[in-house]
Amino acid sequence: MKDQVKIAVRPLVEYAFRSGDLDSGFRTGTALTEGTKAHQQVQKSYGEADQKEVYRAAEIPFGDLLFVIEGRCDGLLVMEDGSVMIDEIKSSSGDIPQVVEESYPVHWAQAKCYAYMYAREHEVKRMKVQLTYVQVITGEQQRFQQEADLAELEAFVNEIVEQYAPYAQMIRDHQMARDKSISELDFPFASYRDGQRKLAGAVYKVISEGVHLFAKAPTGIGKTISTTFPAVKAMGEGRLERIFYLTAKTITRTAAEDTFSLLQVKGLHLHVVTITAKEKICPQDQVSCRKEDCPFADGYYDRINGAVLDILANETLIGRKKIVEYAYKHRVCPFEFSLDLAYAADVVICDYNYIFDPRVSLKRMFAESKSRTALLIDEAHNLVDRAREMYSASLNKGDFLSLQREYKGLNAEVHQAAKAVNGFFIQLRKDAMDRKELVSRQAPAQLVETVEHFILAAEQELSLRQDGVQGQLLLQTYFAAQSFVRISKLYDERFVTYAEISSREVSIKLFCLDPSHLLREMGKGYCSHIYFSATLTPMSYYRDMLGAREQDYTLSLPSPFHREQLEVQIKPLSTRYHDREGTKLQVAELLRQMMEGHRGNYLFFFPSYAYMNLVYEAFTEVFANQAELRILLQRGDMTEEEREGFLAAFEADHEGTLAGFAVMGGIFSEGIDLVGDRLTGVAIIGVGLPQIGLERNIIRDYFHAGGKNGFDYAYVYPGMNKVLQAGGRLIRTETDHGRLLLIDDRYLQPHYAGLLPEEWR
Repeated sequence: MKDQVKIAVRPLVEYAFRSGDLDSGFRTGTALTEGTKAHQQVQKSYGEADQKEVYRAAEIPFGDLLFVIEGRCDGLLVMEDGSVMIDEIKSSSGDIPQVVEESYPVHWAQAKCYAYMYAREHEVKRMKVQLTYVQVITGEQQRFQQEADLAELEAFVNEIVEQYAPYAQMIRDHQMARDKSISELDFPFASYRDGQRKLAGAVYKVISEGVHLFAKAPTGIGKTISTTFPAVKAMGEGRLERIFYLTAKTITRTAAEDTFSLLQVKGLHLHVVTITAKEKICPQDQVSCRKEDCPFADGYYDRINGAVLDILANETLIGRKKIVEYAYKHRVCPFEFSLDLAYAADVVICDYNYIFDPRVSLKRMFAESKSRTALLIDEAHNLVDRAREMYSASLNKGDFLSLQREYKGLNAEVHQAAKAVNGFFIQLRKDAMDRKELVSRQAPAQLVETVEHFILAAEQELSLRQDGVQGQLLLQTYFAAQSFVRISKLYDERFVTYAEISSREVSIKLFCLDPSHLLREMGKGYCSHIYFSATLTPMSYYRDMLGAREQDYTLSLPSPFHREQLEVQIKPLSTRYHDREGTKLQVAELLRQMMEGHRGNYLFFFPSYAYMNLVYEAFTEVFANQAELRILLQRGDMTEEEREGFLAAFEADHEGTLAGFAVMGGIFSEGIDLVGDRLTGVAIIGVGLPQIGLERNIIRDYFHAGGKNGFDYAYVYPGMNKVLQAGGRLIRTETDHGRLLLIDDRYLQPHYAGLLPEEWR
């Protein structure tokens, strides 16, 4: 009996027809909603007898495999003579081909596969196929047609299957070894910590039921292994095809990699791929994907299949170092290489945006694959503000004024398009009169239309530059304009438009206030979402903001540690903005008292850099002559090496005392493990409230109008989350002990005290 390989038409033909340069493909860089609308626009013109979104499938044996090829044909068009023509629709925000020779073989291949399926099922000897290209901004359409008989189509499809077969056989063999290793895999530790088994059981249950989980699991419980282990077990039982482990920061990505490394030592055989940001992994001094600028882009698709086969045949844990090593070996772009590997991997470790951001999400994830994919969302409290950022977009007047001047006499279309956008901002400033801020609940339709014209002009100019000298400002503004138009198509009652006006600049932003709906839309179709964090407090807020459904589960676990491990003090001193100058010496003295008689390593967390620097100056004056004390200060522009050096200074055995000044919500307040004597005490100054400003006030007013406590949603809950994360650095294991100092009089107020963990009260 042959092993069955199910594959959708699109990935099959993309694998077989990959060739050329990284920047040479037809750019279908449209958001999901844009592409869907473009398809619907074409399908509305179909006749009564025509059909759309028609499921087609065919079984094709090859060697010891049986390929089940399936997909949805965009259109089945009934011609006047009664024959049927396949219509394949492609949408793009870029240029569309003008002649048949410039259209792309992979698109013809898709259409011919559907034609073969139809012809074979209905015993049709000859078929017509049509490609319909749609420009999403202008609505321009271009159509091309070809004809082929059944024998030609059958030979064509068999050739594609033959090219794909070595890859399919390798994946088949890998999955057999994977499932065997999972069936034999035991929990990698001698026993479960308190609460760990309950979390693991809940993760397995929601994956089995195809629902979501919101889990508040305290620091130190072992959340990474408690979520990955049951998900891996579910994969071994055929419940999952793929796992995405989503993170906000590099340090939590490393923790996930370490966990899978541990499981591999215990016998697990999995392909685990980590996606690193393009800017960090690009081998060039300046990121450019044009073949003229980058040898890794030149002929990328000619070499990528060999590179994928090579690394998957020889590696399982495929992180940044391995990807770069094989990328150099095969001369392929390491970033694009990692994306191609993601579609073949069992586990993908990456940033949130590869799933939830419409601008950069992995667009080749198909419905069936999604339905067998679980999302493990680490430090999920970060996703609220990250989602607001993903679903918002802004433009600045100064960029268009500069382009207007730069392209005068150089490119009339770019000059005029930039001038038109700049003109909108000029009029906006006039209409504002003396106001510095404008807020509207309507999308700026006129500006969006003007920006769309700018995009077309910019694309023409950028495509003409073949000498490698592209204007960076034009390129950056083009991407910002693309984002602005894309977000405008998502605009609804959950958005506002606001403008900020000064003597030198005018900026306008489409601002997403409530990201829950779009998070649900972007996450739709996946088997399960497991949102977990130590600080999903209050749970009702995070369920609301992350788009929980009625059927989704909630789990809240107590701390696994004893109260005796943590000594908590609250000092009721005002740290409010207008009191900071007057109380800075008192704060410094409280920090001194905390360390007095207790040598060790301390972290002091502040709500802002400005406040941190204010107290730091007072603190250093107090300790000016004490050589045994070493003081470190976090900076906003620290390099990766400087960050590592900051953490490395927290040694367990040095004889003096170390005081590190850091900001809440920063790189040192989340996801770091300073176990044992590496951290003696933590002081948290203030309640972490975000700085009062236009955006936060807009959020406050929006939720207040919706019947919720707007101040809590905009300020208190995000601020206290930072407090909980910072305090969570202190007790990481069963043997840790530490001192926690909370400086602010609001910690004694019932509302704020109620948001603290039980063991802190």
